[in-house]
Amino acid sequence: MVEVYHRWFSRFRKLLVRYEKLERSYIALNHIAAAIIALRKASFARLS
Repeated sequence: MVEVYHRWFSRFRKLLVRYEKLERSYIALNHIAAAIIALRKASFARLS
């Protein structure tokens, strides 16, 4: 299951290589990516 999550997060290129200097910016980008992934999965589940 962990590999699946890594694959989902790897679609966000900015997270693959850490360009952000501040840790809080990097963590914020991770939270945004997680929210986008959750919204996509929720909308997909609703359509099925």
